Amino acid sequence: MKKILLGVLVGLILIQFIRPEKNSSKDFANDISTIINVPEEVQQIIKTSCADCHSNNTKYPWYSEIAPVSWYLAQHVNEGKEHLNFSEWAAYNKDQKSHILKDLEEEIEEHKMPLKSYLILHKEAELTKNQYETILNWVKTIPSE
Repeated sequence: MKKILLGVLVGLILIQFIRPEKNSSKDFANDISTIINVPEEVQQIIKTSCADCHSNNTKYPWYSEIAPVSWYLAQHVNEGKEHLNFSEWAAYNKDQKSHILKDLEEEIEEHKMPLKSYLILHKEAELTKNQYETILNWVKTIPSE
């Protein structure tokens, strides 16, 4: 039994050296705000409730330094950015923008975002009814061209 516990402990220590790349960029050339007016209130909602998973700049909590949690978070952020990346909006083509806007509108209308699993540890990201309306109204003004 001691050998098994020792093996598990050594394994947990060793996996700490396998670190995923952090989602952090100083390049804002393709950010949505470079081509679309993003009101201050909407910017704050995006920063608080969306940007960790849907931009190139994630604010990482302390537990993101511990494997295998770090791996899960990296995968989760990468998956979020595949669906929508506010930091790359200007690089999307017209069809991509149109598809993303349609999906985004649906996600907001159905209150699917932010994810419930994200809100468990990020209470500050929970949106009020007014914030949902604010972001939805803004999304409806975004041109897909």
